[in-house]
Amino acid sequence: MRAAGALLLVATSFSATPLDAQTASPYVPLHHWATPYVEYLISSGVIADPTPLTRPLKQADVVLALEAADTTHLGSAFKATVRRLLAELRPRVRGARYRVELGAGLAAASYTVRDPLELGRGVPPRQAVRRGFASGTGQVQLAFGPFVGVSHPTVDTRLQYDPDWTASADNATRWEEGYVSGQWRHGEAFFGILDRNWGPSGIQGVLLSDDPYSMDHLYLSIGTERVQIAAIATQLDSRTDTSGAIVNRYMVLHRFWLRPRGRWTVALWEGSVLSGVGRQLEPWYLNVATLGVLRQSSTGANVNSFVGLDLERHARTTLFGQFMLDDIQVSRKVASDRKPTSYAFTVGAKGRLRRRAAAWTLFYTQVANLTYRNEDDLQVPLFHGLGTGRNFADYDQATAKLGIVTRSGALLEPELTLLRQGEGDPRLPHPLVPDYPTTATILQGVVERTIRLALGGSWQRAQWGVVANGGVHFVHNAGHVTGAAATHWVGSIGVTFRMRAEGTVR
Repeated sequence: MRAAGALLLVATSFSATPLDAQTASPYVPLHHWATPYVEYLISSGVIADPTPLTRPLKQADVVLALEAADTTHLGSAFKATVRRLLAELRPRVRGARYRVELGAGLAAASYTVRDPLELGRGVPPRQAVRRGFASGTGQVQLAFGPFVGVSHPTVDTRLQYDPDWTASADNATRWEEGYVSGQWRHGEAFFGILDRNWGPSGIQGVLLSDDPYSMDHLYLSIGTERVQIAAIATQLDSRTDTSGAIVNRYMVLHRFWLRPRGRWTVALWEGSVLSGVGRQLEPWYLNVATLGVLRQSSTGANVNSFVGLDLERHARTTLFGQFMLDDIQVSRKVASDRKPTSYAFTVGAKGRLRRRAAAWTLFYTQVANLTYRNEDDLQVPLFHGLGTGRNFADYDQATAKLGIVTRSGALLEPELTLLRQGEGDPRLPHPLVPDYPTTATILQGVVERTIRLALGGSWQRAQWGVVANGGVHFVHNAGHVTGAAATHWVGSIGVTFRMRAEGTVR
């Protein structure tokens, strides 16, 4: 990452004047209790989406959107939600400032993974485990001039039982955020830990999402509120090849984001996964003015490339989609040309139920069997076994959700999901050329089908919060065994207490 560090130094010369002469803003994390409420207001059309197809949002952008909301003709539930979010996110002091937060929580669940739809899936399959958990968290934010810094360590005993968490020492502690960001009128330079998602909000991006735990990365962006060019560079975990040599692995993403005046937002992007014994991150892959998918052919380097397109049309009914192509064989001349196409996509819509304080979301997503896998088994977008986008492949999923805020301020989210999971997985070896004729494009082998009926809920006050989720999974061909059936009751509940202090930095 020496080249990435050098680029970070160059990026600090974007401008000497902070945006509107204001202090830089921290991000509202994707796991923050306020995020589902903000998404609810955006889907309902109550507030504008500051940066469609891009998450997380900056705290200052959310505050501006909330302050601009016309609540005159809205019901009491909407108004109370806007007030509660402003009280949480609007800084109490201006200029250079600090903010310290402390929190503690207790939880119980019938599963230890983050998403109950992971149960029974993956290699090895995720198992249900009933446990109680305790957590403690502390966060420090410093903002002065064009710079903001955040450090947010957390101790959470759930991590000790999560198969996706691979830390072997002190395995209940992680940094949820830890970053320094320089923000100017026409650019940002960021380095650290922060969950990001590129694609439709509320749905995991197909190549960049909040799935990997604590992934340090360099993020650079240049542009305006209408046009932006961005790049992300990160070092994935090193692995050993068949000879026992250590293989260094990196991932670089480029994106061109366009939001013209009107209803549309469009993003064109690409990703490159590099690997090699003793390999360093070549600087030409960091060049946002070029395409990595073309540079690999001109430099002769071995790279696994991805290209994608994101779309959103904002209206009373907002339409959205994300499309990624991993590999496609145009020719059919030799045996290796029979490799199945690998791709992923999501399409959907969201909006507000008329005359009711309710938002709805519908989406369908599909990930092919060999998506993310590569002939070089080390050139895959996995970070300590977790996908940088989706954690699974060889499946499709249809989901319908509602969001309803009650008069008491509780956010209720009923959900109906149909999931079909084949036997493919990103962690499996890539098939050999003789196996291509018997390799399915999608839904390999015996297909496991899950119907999920669930209800999620969140109730938040200044210091206290309660989050719960419960439902039932009806599984057909359970464990990819033909005719096997299972019914799983899944649920979780957690209570948190938090307090904070703010002040000026002199």
